[in-house]
Amino acid sequence: MRYHIYTLGCQMNVADSQRLASEMERMGHTASEDPDDADIFVVNTCVVRQSAEDKAYGRLNILKGLKEKKPDKIIGVMGCLVGVRDPLYLRKRLPQVDVFMAPSDPQPMVEFLNDRFAESEVRAMEEEARQQRDQMQDGEIILPLHERNTLISAHVPVVYGCSHACTFCIIPYRRGVERSRSIGEIVGHVRSLALQGVKEVTLLGQIVDRYGKDIPDGPDLADLLRITHGIAEEMGIERIRFLTSHPNWMSDKLLDTVAELPRIMPVIEVPVQAGDDDVLATMRRGYTNAQYRRLVEKIRKRIPGVAIHTDIIVGFPGETEAQFMKTYELLADLKLDKAHLARYSPRPNTVSDRRMEDDVTEEEKKRRHAMLDELQAQVVGEINQRYLGQIVEVLVEDEHRGKWRGRTPQNKLVFFESEQDLKGHLVNVEVTWTGPYSMQGRLPNTQQANDPLVIMAG
Repeated sequence: MRYHIYTLGCQMNVADSQRLASEMERMGHTASEDPDDADIFVVNTCVVRQSAEDKAYGRLNILKGLKEKKPDKIIGVMGCLVGVRDPLYLRKRLPQVDVFMAPSDPQPMVEFLNDRFAESEVRAMEEEARQQRDQMQDGEIILPLHERNTLISAHVPVVYGCSHACTFCIIPYRRGVERSRSIGEIVGHVRSLALQGVKEVTLLGQIVDRYGKDIPDGPDLADLLRITHGIAEEMGIERIRFLTSHPNWMSDKLLDTVAELPRIMPVIEVPVQAGDDDVLATMRRGYTNAQYRRLVEKIRKRIPGVAIHTDIIVGFPGETEAQFMKTYELLADLKLDKAHLARYSPRPNTVSDRRMEDDVTEEEKKRRHAMLDELQAQVVGEINQRYLGQIVEVLVEDEHRGKWRGRTPQNKLVFFESEQDLKGHLVNVEVTWTGPYSMQGRLPNTQQANDPLVIMAG
């Protein structure tokens, strides 16, 4: 049978979809890029903001009509819309859905398919996939056939769930308490991706710095990065990233590890969410404006050439104009490389939804969002302009509109032209144009296209 997975939301959802796809491949099913051609259709949902939840319901409502026309089509829903508890209300609201799966848990679909089809009816796994599986360990991931030896960058969850419980965040209610994967399982996951041609892995957690905190005398994130770096050197993975961090758990040991190990990229994603101390306290973030500023200063001091990313929520309940301007001033002063901006929307059962009035109008939220967006575009434009004329190392991900597209160690997007097939290679590129969202470049004129200094294959 053929399956299609429609994924909404964060990188963790992308990783969860990959894990579900792996289980489907293991059973002998194959991916379909065309959803209309799929026998099994799964929507992996996000509810972090109301717009994401609306999009999930919109897609599922479309599938209701499809199910009526093709009752044999199997429909599944996965992710935060389902949550970690039995979704009785969803079963009533979405009768077209055959299988409900909690975040990171493909097992209900596996059991459903095993129950519906006799073993003799399940397509045998292709020989290539079987041979690759024989080389893999616990935690292995089998990529869909069209991604094997073509997917360059992949995500590896290392911490599921979250126990921090910021007042605005629905994640603990939908993904459950914090729980770390074992080193062995993560190693198996990373090795399996390397065997299938992946050149970059990103270790994921809602608070990735909390890795190992739930394991008595367990390893921490710095230890895990060191182990992953060894695997990368052994198996040809060129780059390692990790996200998302929390200011309260960013240790000197972690920063020094990033600075020391060459295959760990100099990017720290550490959300601030707001710049006013009272708003931060109401959000239950656990730090102040001044403490965040000192953290950014420390990160820059310990990691040469580091890029720092953050998240911002505008229009949190009770946020005044003066409090918002503290956030504006923070971004203007710190000049961070990226800011993910969001307008506050109350999420069911969170503390802010139960106890706080959503009293900032939508129009005001949009205005504040636009102000920060304009500021950040100017800041990043100035940061990127420093790369003009420089040689940067780019990991080439794919071809886009006749140009190769890849990213620098600082996660800057770069486009350049070449007639060679450079996908998956590390390439030195001279930057010829910069903007706030991407850069253009060319292969240096002083070198030939096959010069090992230009193309450094893993």
